[in-house]
Parts: sequence; structure tokens; C-alpha cells
Amino acid sequence: MTIRTGVVDGVATIEIARPEKKNALTMAMYDAMTDAIVAAGSDPAVRALLITGQPGVFTSGNDLEDFMQRPPAGPDSSVFRFMRALESCEKPVVAAVTGAAVGIGTTMLLHCDFVFVSDEARLAMPFVGLGLVPEYGSSLLIPRLMGHVKAAEKLLLGDPFTGADAADCGIANAVLPAAEVLPHARRVAERFNHLAPSAVRESKRLMKAPQRELLQQVIATEAELFGQRLRSPEAREAFQAFFEKRKPDFTKFQ
Repeated sequence: MTIRTGVVDGVATIEIARPEKKNALTMAMYDAMTDAIVAAGSDPAVRALLITGQPGVFTSGNDLEDFMQRPPAGPDSSVFRFMRALESCEKPVVAAVTGAAVGIGTTMLLHCDFVFVSDEARLAMPFVGLGLVPEYGSSLLIPRLMGHVKAAEKLLLGDPFTGADAADCGIANAVLPAAEVLPHARRVAERFNHLAPSAVRESKRLMKAPQRELLQQVIATEAELFGQRLRSPEAREAFQAFFEKRKPDFTKFQ
């Protein structure tokens, strides 16, 4: 089972559990996470959601082999359904991140309400290096959090950054020793058992409302361009290089 779910003490946990593949995400895993988010949203016993990975790895992003066999073909594809489910979740979402958080492993954190990272976490958004473009609203949200020049390091160069960097720029709430990340995140999620649930949901809605329409437009635009880029010669070169364990050669492109 590569996605483990369960509800304990009012907290619905979604655990990415594919450590032998560095928690790389397949379309089936996206479907399972989407189902879990939707179920938690309609379960009156659930007051908050907790998303976590395995010790030492949150997720290395998409499983490229699976991704190329089942590329997202429209708004009803698995990855975009997951994006909508997380972005529109009315209940608080807490993320516990240790180790690598690559690609959507980083961009999904932008749609969580609380993010706790380990002191050995490494985040990265290497979309351009794969011949692709940013996704999940990151082209809007990352520059707003960091400013343009720092965002360019992360989105154009794909430079990795630390958990401390994530906290400094507002992606994460706090940096903790790896062993403390998940217990602390769970304690925060459990605090919602003692808060007025409707007030929490309405407050979250108010916080997100001012940019929700723009964000959804940006996500849709990114998704369209992302799909086009998947079919591009640059992306084909990048993916072939990945499978051949070499650096891509973009010198022939203009």
C-alpha cells in the first residue's frame, strides 16, 4: 500500500509510503490521496488533515516512468484532481516534511495551512531542468512569498533549498529535528479538536478568498502549458537523459 490513510483523534492522516522509490508519486497514488482528502472533508469526525511521508523523504515528486505512460490529459486527470482537492479543502491541512520534497512535493506545501520541516529537509522545484514549467500555482505564490529574484533561483534555475530557507520565506512554519517533525505536526492538527469547526472553516475560507480566483486561473494556465511542454522536444530530451542517467543537452534548442 503506497498511500496509507486513517483517522485517529480527529486527524485524518495521509502517509506517502513508497520509500523504495523515494516516495515517487504515481497516478494511482494521486487518486488515493484525492479520495482521502474528499473523504476527510465530508467526515464530521475529522477536524484536520495531516500529510506526511517516510523518515528521510517526503516525496521525490512524480514517478517519471508512470508519468510518461499516463501523462495528465486534462482537468479530470489524476494529478489535477488531487490539486483541486487539496487547494479547495475546507479543513486545516498540516504537512510534516523530512528529507526530500521535490517538484509537487514542494508545491503542494503552498496549499497546506501549516508546514513543519526537518533540519535536513531539501526542497526543490526543478521543472525547467525537465523542460517543463512551474505548476500548482507556484509561478504566482513563490514570487509573492520570496520576491522575484529569489523565486528565479528556485523556479528558473531549480536551485534546491533547505528547511530553514523554507521557514524564512514563509513556506514553512518551523524547522525541527527530524524525529520531532511528525509528532509536533500531529499535536498542531489535534488542537483543532478543541476549536469551533465552522469558525475554523470560515476563517480559512476568508484567508484564501482574496486570491482564490486568480490562483485558480494561474493553476489552469500552468496546467495547459505543462501539458504542452510534456510533448515538447526539450522535455523528451530531459526525460530520455533521466532514464539514461546523464545530463540533458539543451544546446541544440533555441
